[in-house]
Amino acid sequence: MRKPLRLLLGSGILAAALLGTAVPAQAAGTVVLSAGHVDVVDLAYEDGVLEIGVHDETVEPDVEREVDDVIFLVRNAAKTTVPDDPSFGFLGATGKPVWILPEIQNEELIWPGIATEEIENGVFTADTVTLKFEKVTGSGRFAIFTENAVGSPNVLVDSGDGLPDALPLTTGTHQHTSWAFQKAGVYLIKVRATAKLAATGQTVTSEPAVYKFVVQP
Repeated sequence: MRKPLRLLLGSGILAAALLGTAVPAQAAGTVVLSAGHVDVVDLAYEDGVLEIGVHDETVEPDVEREVDDVIFLVRNAAKTTVPDDPSFGFLGATGKPVWILPEIQNEELIWPGIATEEIENGVFTADTVTLKFEKVTGSGRFAIFTENAVGSPNVLVDSGDGLPDALPLTTGTHQHTSWAFQKAGVYLIKVRATAKLAATGQTVTSEPAVYKFVVQP
């Protein structure tokens, strides 16, 4: 069952995260993840159901978690500034603060992955599942992007130019991208996955999942 934001606020978990004070590792069934390798979006197809979960590799052994049970903490170590390069304008004005969980691992931060490794090839048409970012509620813009060998960005999701944004994913794979937040605060990111069954042509759609990110000042 999805935990209403007011209950999380009332528990003090989000407030503690925002203020940078001690955050309980687990409280009222909620886990706060702040560093290490996490497949933030972990897609699976089981018993005819397309599912969205979280694969937490910050613990040993690694565990699967429900999206509703996790708060992702973006530490202030993620704070940087927007480069003096027009191609990064989707992050904001040059020199302004931006918080980035980078696609190249920084051990102080969450290393966000997107995984379809649990979905076998041949299940979906063209071995593709589409992750749709439907809504972002928060303090500022949110974006997902990658950078090529010379540092030029490829923008995959940008709440600043309107949503939904659709991100096609190849089944049986795992990838890392940069997740960027324009301002400190709380972000709720609603996603849903869809795919077409190769055998029947039927479209299957997951239940929506709402991710909770807390970005420290």
